[in-house]
Amino acid sequence: MFAADVYIERRRRLKEQIQSGLILFLGNEESPMNYPDNQYPFRQDSSFLYFFGLDCPSLAAIIDVDRDKEVIFGDDLTVDDIIWTGPQPVLSERSETAGISETAGLEILQSALEQTVQQGRDIHFLSQYRARNTLKIAELLDIPPSSVHEHVSETLIRAVVAQRSIKSEQEISEIENALDISYEMQTAAMKMSKPGIYERQIAGAMEGIVLSLGGRLSFPTIFSIHGETLHNHSHGNLMKAGDIAVNDSGAETSLGYASDITRTVPVSGKFTQRQKEIYTIVLDAQEQAIGAVKPGVEFRNIHRLACTVLASGLKGLGLIKGDIDEAVNAGAHTLFFQCGLGHMMGLDVHDMEGLGEDYVGYTDTIRRNPGFGWRSLRLAKELEAGFVITVEPGIYFIPELIKRWKAENKNSQYINYDMVKKYENFGGVRIEDDVLVTENGYRVLGKKIPKTIDEVEEMSSG
Repeated sequence: MFAADVYIERRRRLKEQIQSGLILFLGNEESPMNYPDNQYPFRQDSSFLYFFGLDCPSLAAIIDVDRDKEVIFGDDLTVDDIIWTGPQPVLSERSETAGISETAGLEILQSALEQTVQQGRDIHFLSQYRARNTLKIAELLDIPPSSVHEHVSETLIRAVVAQRSIKSEQEISEIENALDISYEMQTAAMKMSKPGIYERQIAGAMEGIVLSLGGRLSFPTIFSIHGETLHNHSHGNLMKAGDIAVNDSGAETSLGYASDITRTVPVSGKFTQRQKEIYTIVLDAQEQAIGAVKPGVEFRNIHRLACTVLASGLKGLGLIKGDIDEAVNAGAHTLFFQCGLGHMMGLDVHDMEGLGEDYVGYTDTIRRNPGFGWRSLRLAKELEAGFVITVEPGIYFIPELIKRWKAENKNSQYINYDMVKKYENFGGVRIEDDVLVTENGYRVLGKKIPKTIDEVEEMSSG
């Protein structure tokens, strides 16, 4: 945890935004894999972590704005529990570390909420992404589970998103701690990738590194020679000479802060000429996009810049034809780049998206483009100093998508399908870094992980 005054200040700022009523935060519970005593590793709700810092299951908290009162609800372990868990601090001791002096058992929570309702005061709570917590809120507030989403407080969501979006120096330091682990993960994967090695051997080694350094994976590792599958969590392929592997992976520190890095690795230690050409286009797009990061710039415009650079490079290889701006406006580039350029990052690797992606990445005036490819952009709004974002362009040759577009003759005035067919089995290339928006520009966070062709080849062949 951070020092108690960090959490006290965070709650104070939240109360300034939510000027009346009661704010309810539910922590997460243990989640069984296949029977009650065999559980997934516990992960606390990120907003609960942000405002209260307590990383243990079955807690709830209220902030009574009208009465300037804060209470954490939970039950201390029984002797029967301690047999299995070992001794743990009691709730009152834990709560003091978050700057809260008042605690109560979970059985008190419902009566406290009922009293608030009887008083005609508002109860604010966030969107729920776990079914168990949705059911719990339904029970606590005596509303049907199917209508819980109708009672979510948009005022609270907007206040939490605004506050969590701006990272403090302590938070940035934690993200860089996670990036230190990413450095070890990525460089180990480059060194280990050889013909005759299964993807799972690399993925397993990276997870071992994370655990040995006191962290956990921030999301299921994507390590695959089929990089054209954007979120490919399968690790069953045997790597062969001439393959390239996309390594999109990240770590999470003990305080919950994430990293998210992608590199594309030549399995044989050297890229082929064709692989170098595609890789160079993606790297150019990433570097130009990062260079455009600064406060006041809308990220959707940086996304468009990256799309234009990608399309221009593909035109140089004969895959795209015609006017580049017109081709991008028509969405021709989305045959090769089907996703968004990046997302917010922090306590969640896709930061705060459990609260609603449009609240995090868009505004009342900056709306999501519904077009294919464009609609997958998670972050579009104006950047602010203190944001931490990912920048991750890619080029992906998806055979099923190519066949469909060709059959429909889609964007044929801009796409050279005869040339594209020669790349159908290429796979994909993605390059990603984590970037802090500073007062005057940007800073790429973490130790420099090999990224240029020469750097990657040197690490991979060494």
